[in-house]
Amino acid sequence: MDDAASLDTTLTTPLSQGELDVLTDKLIDKLKTVYDPEIPVDIYELGLIYKVDVSDEKDVVIDMTLTAPGCPVAGDMPGWVEDAVKEIPEVRSCKVELVFEPPWDPSRMSDEAKLQLNMF
Repeated sequence: MDDAASLDTTLTTPLSQGELDVLTDKLIDKLKTVYDPEIPVDIYELGLIYKVDVSDEKDVVIDMTLTAPGCPVAGDMPGWVEDAVKEIPEVRSCKVELVFEPPWDPSRMSDEAKLQLNMF
Protein backbone atom coordinates (compact mmCIF):
# COMPACT_ATOMS: atom_id res chain seq x y z
CA MET A 1 0.00 0.00 0.00
CA ASP A 2 2.88 2.37 0.70
CA ASP A 3 4.16 1.76 -2.83
CA ALA A 4 0.84 2.85 -4.31
CA ALA A 5 0.85 6.03 -2.22
CA SER A 6 4.38 6.92 -3.32
CA LEU A 7 3.44 6.22 -6.95
CA ASP A 8 0.53 8.65 -6.70
CA THR A 9 2.86 11.30 -5.28
CA THR A 10 5.32 10.74 -8.11
CA LEU A 11 2.60 11.20 -10.72
CA THR A 12 1.48 14.52 -9.26
CA THR A 13 4.90 16.02 -8.51
CA PRO A 14 4.91 19.64 -9.59
CA LEU A 15 7.31 20.79 -12.29
CA SER A 16 10.47 22.25 -10.84
CA GLN A 17 11.29 25.84 -11.73
CA GLY A 18 14.19 24.55 -13.83
CA GLU A 19 11.93 22.20 -15.80
CA LEU A 20 9.38 24.97 -16.31
CA ASP A 21 12.10 27.39 -17.48
CA VAL A 22 13.39 24.89 -20.06
CA LEU A 23 9.88 24.12 -21.28
CA THR A 24 9.05 27.84 -21.45
CA ASP A 25 12.08 28.44 -23.68
CA LYS A 26 11.00 25.59 -25.95
CA LEU A 27 7.44 26.93 -26.10
CA ILE A 28 8.65 30.40 -27.08
CA ASP A 29 10.91 28.91 -29.75
CA LYS A 30 7.97 26.99 -31.23
CA LEU A 31 5.58 29.94 -31.03
CA LYS A 32 8.13 31.97 -32.97
CA THR A 33 7.80 29.52 -35.89
CA VAL A 34 4.17 30.52 -36.50
CA TYR A 35 3.55 33.57 -38.69
CA ASP A 36 0.52 35.54 -39.71
CA PRO A 37 0.69 35.09 -43.51
CA GLU A 38 -0.05 38.78 -44.10
CA ILE A 39 2.62 40.09 -41.70
CA PRO A 40 6.30 39.03 -41.88
CA VAL A 41 6.59 38.75 -38.09
CA ASP A 42 5.94 35.74 -35.86
CA ILE A 43 2.90 35.64 -33.58
CA TYR A 44 4.99 35.80 -30.40
CA GLU A 45 6.75 39.03 -31.36
CA LEU A 46 3.46 40.47 -32.64
CA GLY A 47 2.03 40.05 -29.14
CA LEU A 48 -0.75 37.71 -30.22
CA ILE A 49 -0.03 35.27 -27.37
CA TYR A 50 -1.88 36.48 -24.28
CA LYS A 51 -1.39 33.58 -21.89
CA VAL A 52 0.34 30.21 -21.73
CA ASP A 53 -0.52 27.81 -18.90
CA VAL A 54 1.47 24.63 -18.34
CA SER A 55 0.11 22.00 -15.95
CA ASP A 56 2.31 19.73 -13.88
CA GLU A 57 1.39 16.98 -16.36
CA LYS A 58 2.75 19.20 -19.18
CA ASP A 59 -0.62 19.95 -20.73
CA VAL A 60 -0.42 23.38 -22.37
CA VAL A 61 -3.32 25.83 -22.74
CA ILE A 62 -2.73 28.98 -24.78
CA ASP A 63 -4.92 32.06 -25.06
CA MET A 64 -4.15 34.00 -28.21
CA THR A 65 -5.75 36.64 -30.34
CA LEU A 66 -5.54 37.87 -33.91
CA THR A 67 -4.57 41.25 -35.30
CA ALA A 68 -8.21 41.64 -36.37
CA PRO A 69 -11.32 39.55 -35.63
CA GLY A 70 -11.97 39.16 -39.37
CA CYS A 71 -8.49 37.75 -40.05
CA PRO A 72 -8.73 35.32 -42.98
CA VAL A 73 -6.70 32.65 -41.15
CA ALA A 74 -8.77 32.81 -37.94
CA GLY A 75 -9.92 29.22 -38.39
CA ASP A 76 -6.44 27.92 -39.19
CA MET A 77 -4.00 29.73 -36.92
CA PRO A 78 -4.97 28.01 -33.63
CA GLY A 79 -4.26 24.65 -35.30
CA TRP A 80 -0.89 25.91 -36.54
CA VAL A 81 -0.02 26.91 -32.97
CA GLU A 82 -1.17 23.57 -31.54
CA ASP A 83 0.82 21.65 -34.16
CA ALA A 84 3.97 23.66 -33.43
CA VAL A 85 3.69 23.19 -29.66
CA LYS A 86 2.96 19.46 -29.99
CA GLU A 87 6.36 19.07 -31.67
CA ILE A 88 7.93 19.52 -28.22
CA PRO A 89 8.46 15.95 -26.96
CA GLU A 90 7.74 16.85 -23.32
CA VAL A 91 4.32 18.35 -24.06
CA ARG A 92 1.47 15.92 -23.45
CA SER A 93 -1.28 18.01 -25.04
CA CYS A 94 -2.00 21.50 -26.30
CA LYS A 95 -5.23 23.47 -26.54
CA VAL A 96 -5.42 26.93 -28.12
CA GLU A 97 -8.27 29.31 -27.39
CA LEU A 98 -8.93 32.41 -29.51
CA VAL A 99 -9.81 35.43 -27.36
CA PHE A 100 -10.60 38.97 -28.42
CA GLU A 101 -10.54 40.75 -25.05
CA PRO A 102 -8.54 42.82 -24.71
CA PRO A 103 -8.41 43.63 -28.41
CA TRP A 104 -4.97 43.47 -29.99
CA ASP A 105 -3.24 46.72 -30.88
CA PRO A 106 0.29 47.52 -32.11
CA SER A 107 1.46 48.48 -28.61
CA ARG A 108 1.58 44.72 -27.81
CA MET A 109 4.35 44.17 -30.37
CA SER A 110 7.93 43.70 -29.25
CA ASP A 111 10.59 46.21 -30.25
CA GLU A 112 11.96 43.51 -32.58
CA ALA A 113 8.61 43.31 -34.39
CA LYS A 114 8.38 47.09 -34.64
CA LEU A 115 11.85 47.20 -36.18
CA GLN A 116 10.96 44.51 -38.71
CA LEU A 117 7.87 46.47 -39.73
CA ASN A 118 9.63 49.88 -39.71
CA MET A 119 7.26 51.19 -37.04
CA PHE A 120 9.79 53.31 -35.12
